[in-house]
Amino acid sequence: MSNSQYLPDARYAQPPDPEPYVGLHEAETLAYGVYAAPGAYDEAHRAGGPYGYEDTYRPAYEAAEPPPTLQLTDPLPPQRTVPDSEAPTLVGVENSLGAAVGGRAARRRRRDAERPESALRRLLPQALVVAFLAGGTTAFVAEDKAVELTVDGTPRTLHTFADDVTELLAEEGVRVGAHDVVAPAPGTALTDGDEIAVHYGRPVRLTLDGQRREVWTTARTVEGALRQLGVRAEGAYLSLARSQRIGRAGLTLDVRTERSVTVMADGRARTIRTNAATVGEAVEEAGITLRGQDATSVPAGSFPRDGQTVTVLRITGGKEVHDEAIAYAVRRTDDPTLFQGTEVVERPGRAGLRRITYSVRTVNGVKQRPKRIRTEIVREPRAQLVKVGTKPLPTSVRGADGLDWQALAACESGGRPGAVDPSGTYGGLYQFDTRTWQSLGGRGRPQDAPAAEQTFRAKKLYVRRGASPWPHCGARLQG
Repeated sequence: MSNSQYLPDARYAQPPDPEPYVGLHEAETLAYGVYAAPGAYDEAHRAGGPYGYEDTYRPAYEAAEPPPTLQLTDPLPPQRTVPDSEAPTLVGVENSLGAAVGGRAARRRRRDAERPESALRRLLPQALVVAFLAGGTTAFVAEDKAVELTVDGTPRTLHTFADDVTELLAEEGVRVGAHDVVAPAPGTALTDGDEIAVHYGRPVRLTLDGQRREVWTTARTVEGALRQLGVRAEGAYLSLARSQRIGRAGLTLDVRTERSVTVMADGRARTIRTNAATVGEAVEEAGITLRGQDATSVPAGSFPRDGQTVTVLRITGGKEVHDEAIAYAVRRTDDPTLFQGTEVVERPGRAGLRRITYSVRTVNGVKQRPKRIRTEIVREPRAQLVKVGTKPLPTSVRGADGLDWQALAACESGGRPGAVDPSGTYGGLYQFDTRTWQSLGGRGRPQDAPAAEQTFRAKKLYVRRGASPWPHCGARLQG
């Protein structure tokens, strides 16, 4: 067959009979540009073969002839449409020129048709690689999640392969403490499109209506913190503006909420709404003035509570001074020169003086019990010194024992040892004057001596002068 003619399409040619296996060193050498099944070369060379090729091989020492040329300008023969079911899988697109030179392609198709399992084994790794790459890409895309992370009010959108919130925070270097809030909670699984918020806790040293405590808040302003704590800010006193930002270090805040306080004064009740810090300020806001010693029923510096009633006390009064005597002590000492039962005052005692100052006041017109506010000693007391006789009394006086001394005493003093005449000159049972008494050995005053001593001294006087010392009663001695 001339090489100017088209070669028949190898896909539609009848495959030759199976050929025996040819070793590598036994294989035939094909001419350049010619593709044929093994063994087909000799057949074509000798008998023209089914493909009509002539032997184009020439030794190097022989004159070479140009190889046959395919005419691409000739019209293509009619082609048969192959159904998809008959087309080989993943074989690829054949070049239209393969039909012209399709020895090798035809041989491969014949071998694949005879051994379909070998083609499947060859194509399976390719399919697995494609599936693996496709599956890995799908898994890679599925693990990537677009989430929005807001840390302390600052949002940002990011992509992550983290499985849950805890891993995401660790990847982003966000550390949270016991007082911080994470929503959703750590450990929550992540999905694409999730929104995660981290709110840092801030310490607030809060004094609320006089009570001090430390609280934690995730709010970033004073107003937000009050709202979180449930503190009613309307009408309240705030030491900081509501818009004041709260840093991570926190702040100190004094809050006094509005309270209802009733003030009773001058018979009238006044109820006010106030955020005053002290009772005194609340009373002043009620339009009440304290004067002089006026006071309130609760300390003026105390914190006014909601619903509390405060009474104003109108106080008037002054001071009173009273002097009180301080009793003196009596000190006695024994004197052997004095008869037993005789006591002589050696130094009279003197009472002291104590001055006491009292506060006297009236509260809302009612007089109160005086209150001692000061005591001072004006004069110290002086002790009285007394000598006590220890000398035994004499039993008798010669020349005077038989007389009626009882009758004389009854006449002179009514029988009273301490009697003193109206002039104060004479005293005792027998009305001695002090000079006469002491001349007889007596001490002190006669009326201070015991009755036995007075009788003894009277007997001594009778021995000296007889009954003359008693001109009116001396006759009684004789009975």
